[in-house]
Amino acid sequence: MDMKDKVQKELAKLIDETKDDILENFNHFKNYLGEKVELGENVGLSEETLAKTTELVANYLAKHENPRNREEHLLMQLWNSGTKEEQHNLSHMLLKMVKNA
Repeated sequence: MDMKDKVQKELAKLIDETKDDILENFNHFKNYLGEKVELGENVGLSEETLAKTTELVANYLAKHENPRNREEHLLMQLWNSGTKEEQHNLSHMLLKMVKNA
């Protein structure tokens, strides 16, 4: 199973109530991502692997979820406006943001 399949499987496992709690408040979203990034770092994932995983999550959210607050709306607009390279750079920036949260 490749990384993309693993990410999609994990996202699909989130029950709607949990997903709603995470996405409803941007600080909850950042904290959730921060926990997942820390977990990835603890198992030895590189910064690049974390960024690629972040891209997969962002693509999933852009295709399957509506923004629930203005911060998520802005992120979706940035994501959908960017090229693949810009989306990758934004993924690195999102990682920095949640690490510093």
